[in-house]
Amino acid sequence: MNIHEYQAKDLLRGYGVAVPRGGVAFTPEEAESVARELGGPVWVVKSQIHAGGRGAGRFQDNPAGKGGVRVVKSIEDVGKNAAEMLNHVLV
Repeated sequence: MNIHEYQAKDLLRGYGVAVPRGGVAFTPEEAESVARELGGPVWVVKSQIHAGGRGAGRFQDNPAGKGGVRVVKSIEDVGKNAAEMLNHVLV
């Protein structure tokens, strides 16, 4: 079965398993909004694909850039990194 991490968390949560809080965003603005709701000094922005090694992968249009899992320390960086991931192909 191929499901995304956020879908697996919803399933596990439904069975009473403790999972980290998070959210799904389809725009950089939504990502910033989710980060504000979560609070905290550090956030992890993750691409959601059916493959392992998201952090080691690179985006097709920026092969020298960052991977699909990024630790950021500001709301602005959440939005910036989400914009660099959304609608781009991770390989």
